[in-house]
Amino acid sequence: MRIHILLLIAARLMAQPPAQDVYRTPSRVVIDGKLDDLAWHQAPVFSDFHFNDWKEGEKEKTDARMLWDDKNLYVAYYCRDKHISAYVTERHGPVSKDDCVEIFLSPNPQKAPNYYTFEINAIGTMLNRCRTDWWRGPATWDPEGVTYRTSYFGQEKKDEAPGDDHWIVELAIPFRNFVKDAAHTPPIEGDRWRLNLQRTGGRTNRQNSSWSPIEPPNRGFHSPEAFGTVRFVDRTPPKPAAR
Repeated sequence: MRIHILLLIAARLMAQPPAQDVYRTPSRVVIDGKLDDLAWHQAPVFSDFHFNDWKEGEKEKTDARMLWDDKNLYVAYYCRDKHISAYVTERHGPVSKDDCVEIFLSPNPQKAPNYYTFEINAIGTMLNRCRTDWWRGPATWDPEGVTYRTSYFGQEKKDEAPGDDHWIVELAIPFRNFVKDAAHTPPIEGDRWRLNLQRTGGRTNRQNSSWSPIEPPNRGFHSPEAFGTVRFVDRTPPKPAAR
């Protein structure tokens, strides 16, 4: 009986959505799709992504990081990938058909269904949605002032190539886009947001993965009840220990 209870407790703990601290950027972040700024080297990496509907194929790793300052939330993805393909070039086009990353942000943790999406493929085409109880516009949404770059930004297409190894997305999202939902813009020490970070694969080894696991009966990325939590910390990241 005791073993059974312990197993139940362990299962519940494993099912808890993940949480992550997001620190102030210790230095300038240049949005160029390279992630070679000192700030990104100091930013903690989010925990591993979950392959929610995996059946077969390679589980290619995604390293995600976040930072913030008084103006922007900074997000970085480093996607290990041996088969990179992207063809959608139309603004608000179906980028999830390509190698694509997505971030779904809910600035009010008490109202997770109020969320905003930023979906970007490997050649830099972006799709945005504003799924909130106040938005009265079209299905898509145009945020203000977002800057971003990808490894193949601006190309007409990206075909798979023998040298494919990884691709990068880097973006800065102004906090002013969230004034209707966030308690504070910019955040203050201890503010919490709900969010999920996702990735879809291209034509080969098409996998879907997410930072916060999406458990049945939920299936798609548009599952705010499955969002994890980030806490804003008003100090720079701790420096990595010397080796």
